[in-house]
Amino acid sequence: MKSIETKQEYLDYVDKKSPNSPILKNCFNAFWVGGLICSIGQIIFDFCKYQGLGDTESSTIVSIILIGIAAILTGLNIFNKIGKFAGAGSLVPITGFANSIVSPAIEYKSEGYVMGVGGKMFTVAGPVLVFGISASVIVGIIATFFF
Repeated sequence: MKSIETKQEYLDYVDKKSPNSPILKNCFNAFWVGGLICSIGQIIFDFCKYQGLGDTESSTIVSIILIGIAAILTGLNIFNKIGKFAGAGSLVPITGFANSIVSPAIEYKSEGYVMGVGGKMFTVAGPVLVFGISASVIVGIIATFFF
């Protein structure tokens, strides 16, 4: 095998060995799967409204049901297959958040419920929560003083 001496030779080597990703197909799959998940949520919301519930209660029920479905599918190793197929289309809705909590919990279950499940459950979702909450507090403070 020929040694790689320059950065450009390395980049050329990587380009030659790396498979091309089907960007258009991946975007299409992410679009329709994400849209399907959101449509399911809308159907649940409309059903709750039809049953006489208010917007707040209906939204809460939609979130709970979608999180539950995603957690169950993650436990059955189905959500990971959907994620490989749909990419960000399955991760952007609330179902991706549920998956990011359940996956580490399953993975570290063998280490025990306290140090394994409890300690590792938020390894993926924890930073998202910290920065999301921090950003919302900062935006809230700015909005309070300027708007």
